[in-house]
Amino acid sequence: MKTRNIIKKLFALTAAAAMTLSLCACSSGAITSSDGPTVNVGESEAPSTGPAQPAGGTTYKVAIIKMMDHASLDEIADAAAAELKKIAADNGITIEYTITAGQGGDQTILKQLGDQAIADQVDAIIPVATTAAQIAAVCAENSKTPVVYAAVSDPEEAQLTGIDYVTGTSDALNTKFILDMMLAQNPEVSKVGLLYSLSEANSKKPIADAKEYLDSKGIAYVEQTASTNDEIVAAASALIAQGVDAIFTPTDNIIMSAELAIYEDLAKAGIPHYTGADSFVRNGAFATCGVNYTDLGTRTADLAYQAITQGMDGMEDYYLMDGGIITVNTETAAALNADYSVFQSMGTVVEVGTSED
Repeated sequence: MKTRNIIKKLFALTAAAAMTLSLCACSSGAITSSDGPTVNVGESEAPSTGPAQPAGGTTYKVAIIKMMDHASLDEIADAAAAELKKIAADNGITIEYTITAGQGGDQTILKQLGDQAIADQVDAIIPVATTAAQIAAVCAENSKTPVVYAAVSDPEEAQLTGIDYVTGTSDALNTKFILDMMLAQNPEVSKVGLLYSLSEANSKKPIADAKEYLDSKGIAYVEQTASTNDEIVAAASALIAQGVDAIFTPTDNIIMSAELAIYEDLAKAGIPHYTGADSFVRNGAFATCGVNYTDLGTRTADLAYQAITQGMDGMEDYYLMDGGIITVNTETAAALNADYSVFQSMGTVVEVGTSED
């Protein structure tokens, strides 16, 4: 089966991966297990008014598992949780949910979290980002628990299509449009840095698309890859030393986790960083055009409820979210002395400042 191929290709988990986390149950708030990451647990109860709760009460359980903690994934998980609460209130039911996260995308911890969700007999798993989705699909292979992922940029490349208990939302990147933005802002760009992580399946296709685009324009490019915070800082320094005019990073969670560590050096060097998600921009990158992650999280929760209550029959392999929102960091633009008014003719522009979230 495809899920068996995924686990063979992606994971070299130790025996520790077979261990499951011991999670305490509570109605709301935050708890920490003795051998795992912090777990936020929430419950949405039927309101006193509105539809009557069915006899005996109806309760569903959902596990939201983030690949790691960072701004975009937090936004998606929070939006999904808020929508689950709304669904519960609207339908006179109870939806219990947990929000957990891998530590830096650690596959062993993600496997533990997925196994724990299955052991807890949840009605659906909402994994956020590609690695979390791939591991959740493996964990649910025997139980066929619905896996409704969020923010997988390339579900086909991630081998998440054609699995009858798996669906979700895709934030596939419009790489061409972002590079069009780059050239609209500075038509004199002659060398572009491509900064990404080899461990991110999200990055493979947009990096290939970026190379094809730049080749068609006769623009040179240099690549730097990294997997840790220190490596990312070193990679950014290398691109500065190589004299690139701009840098492109796709929806890469590894690079995103270190954006706060590199944005000031890039701005001082006069290098705008174009990225695949607004979370980068809120952490100091120059600009992006992409999906609204609150909308994506909401849509994913709706799909999860559909899967729970109606089954997976008739559901698509995945659902592509529309983008079209240009986000610009005005503080970084000022540091770069970059005029971004040209973006006004390309779409809806949202201005943000730098926040350490």
